[in-house]
Amino acid sequence: MIQIYHNPRCGKSRNCLAFIEKSNQDFEIIPYLTETPTFEQLKTLLGQLNLEPIQLIRTKEKIWIENFKGKTLSNDEIINAMVENPILIERPIVVKDGKAIIGRDPDLVASFLD
Repeated sequence: MIQIYHNPRCGKSRNCLAFIEKSNQDFEIIPYLTETPTFEQLKTLLGQLNLEPIQLIRTKEKIWIENFKGKTLSNDEIINAMVENPILIERPIVVKDGKAIIGRDPDLVASFLD
């Protein structure tokens, strides 16, 4: 089953969800802003994405700029920042068969869903 970590207020996330809906595959929407992933879930997602925690951060978000930018943070501290402030998590994230991508590019999503 496909999972999409979705923010309905984000255009890229809405476009990705529409693309998944058209694929006629079973999927689950995870509204990550209200159902925040745990520390362990984020660690798993990072492994599936093959990314370092800082690569999953939306560094232009006001919360990041005001509270974290310029500080030296460990990977665990960055993950904790995402747990405490899920708006910092890059979106949308699409998970399928134990792998994940950031689904901002429709062509990437198409090849990932095949």
